[in-house]
Amino acid sequence: MIWSQIFNFTKKCTHDKVPIEQDYYYCPDCGELIENQWYLVRCASCGLKEVATVINGEIVPVESFCHNCGSKGYTVERLEKIDCINLNYAVLKREIIHNNFNEYTQSWTDTNQTLNEQPKLLQ
Repeated sequence: MIWSQIFNFTKKCTHDKVPIEQDYYYCPDCGELIENQWYLVRCASCGLKEVATVINGEIVPVESFCHNCGSKGYTVERLEKIDCINLNYAVLKREIIHNNFNEYTQSWTDTNQTLNEQPKLLQ
C-alpha cells in the first residue's frame, strides 16, 4: 500500500482561489466547476439572524442558543445573492458541480450507397 493511503495524507482541495463574487467558477487548482452557495442561519422561534459557521459540512450557528429569546432551535436558509446587510451573518459553502451528460449525438453513413470517395465532414 501507499503511505498516503495508510496515514490518510491525501489532501482535498479547499477551492480557496475561487472568487466569492462569482456564482460559478472553475477552480484553478483542481479544475472542478465550483458553485458558491451562501447560507444564513436564523433563530427558529424569533427569526433573529445568527452568525453561522460550517462544521463537518453542516451549517450551524456559532452560539448554541439565541441571545434574544434563549431558544436552541435554528433554521438554515439559502440566499440567492449575498448583499452587504447579510455579509456579516452569512456563511459561504463551496460545492462541486458534477455534470453528467448522458445524451450524445451519433451519425452514420448509408452502407447501401457505394461511394468511390471518402465522405466529407459537414460544416
